[in-house]
Amino acid sequence: MEIEKLIKENKGTIVDVRTRAEYSGGHVAGSVNIPLNEIPLRMDELESMNGPLILCCASGMRSSQAENYLSRQGMECLNGGSWLEVNYLQSKSA
Repeated sequence: MEIEKLIKENKGTIVDVRTRAEYSGGHVAGSVNIPLNEIPLRMDELESMNGPLILCCASGMRSSQAENYLSRQGMECLNGGSWLEVNYLQSKSA
């Protein structure tokens, strides 16, 4: 799995697209919180991040929407699905 390899090699940036309240309740260590509705407004910030972007949320639905939008903008990104799965992959590779 490409996402697992990227996390293991400490490549890319993990972007959590959940709300701030959800993010503050628990998140992947080292991830950046950019809520889905703020993505169009924060494109400069996203473009300056080390790619590819590994997107996560609660279940994979919002991160899928973010992936579709960012891919159309020409950005390299992957849908990591649930932040819990991304967190597990990160802890497994530590």
